[in-house]
Amino acid sequence: MSTPDLPLAESGGCGDGCACGAASDIAGEEYLECGLDPALAQLLADAGLDPVEVEDIANVAIQEDLDHGVDVTTVATIPEEAVATADFTAREAGIVAGLRVAEAVLSVVCTDELEVERHVEDGDRVEAGQKLLSVTTRTRDLLTAERSALNLLCRLSGIATATRAWADVLDGTKARVRDTRKTTPGLRSLEKYAVRCGGGVNHRMSLSDAALVKDNHVVAAGGVAQAFKAVREAFPDVPIEVEVDTLHQLREVVDAGADLILLDNFTPGECEEAVAVVHGRAALEASGRLTLENAKAYADTGVDYLAVGALTHSSPILDIGLDLREAE
Repeated sequence: MSTPDLPLAESGGCGDGCACGAASDIAGEEYLECGLDPALAQLLADAGLDPVEVEDIANVAIQEDLDHGVDVTTVATIPEEAVATADFTAREAGIVAGLRVAEAVLSVVCTDELEVERHVEDGDRVEAGQKLLSVTTRTRDLLTAERSALNLLCRLSGIATATRAWADVLDGTKARVRDTRKTTPGLRSLEKYAVRCGGGVNHRMSLSDAALVKDNHVVAAGGVAQAFKAVREAFPDVPIEVEVDTLHQLREVVDAGADLILLDNFTPGECEEAVAVVHGRAALEASGRLTLENAKAYADTGVDYLAVGALTHSSPILDIGLDLREAE
């Protein structure tokens, strides 16, 4: 399934007041003022990514690889004027994400014209051996950018692939799989984008765009209801989710007016009880103890979300390679 224009979170942290960098929240053309090709920048913006941030990530990745020097192997073996075409190819089946990000990496390195042929879109299911993207440019630049582009593309595609596995299990239920803030520092927006490509839903993008009252907040505030009320009074317009460990706490926060509640380490049976207690007065999210094997059992209880931190902190990469075409 192709997803060229992917929405941000449907519920929770990412809304009108979110500071995640969604294109719809940015006014004016200054948003697209970066060194990337304007058409590529627009594609990134349309996907809910900040082109300036993507360009910054690309530059950091390349500078890390070059370490203020040059690609000594490539400079020694490839004539300066040589031009080549190469294909990004899936080496295993999965869901692809980050193709435009890979293009951004290439574009910050390429000193001459870069020609791109796009075979699939982010969110598409691909098979082993399938071409994803073909590029023609100066060979030295192509090989210098190769690993940085692949690192991001493989990582994001791995997250999208893992997310799709959860989304497929939940198909036919009302529950949606959601990510957490357990992301790679500096790559949160890209990794959460990959979750969207895989059919998942984003939770909050930062500490500032939504509140999540957890156990330590409850201890510090003197109780779960007190913590909820304190946040509501201090930030009346911010979405608030409250984590509860027991049905007693659940009743407290529902009566206090919470509209999103995290059921921490509840069993499926306890989640079913929680759904009955809430009776539609709040959205419910199950967290902890979740696996692909028991995901359907949790979804069948009637909860709205399954929170899965492993989507971003533990997903294996999707194996993708870059191969130069042989000279004809």
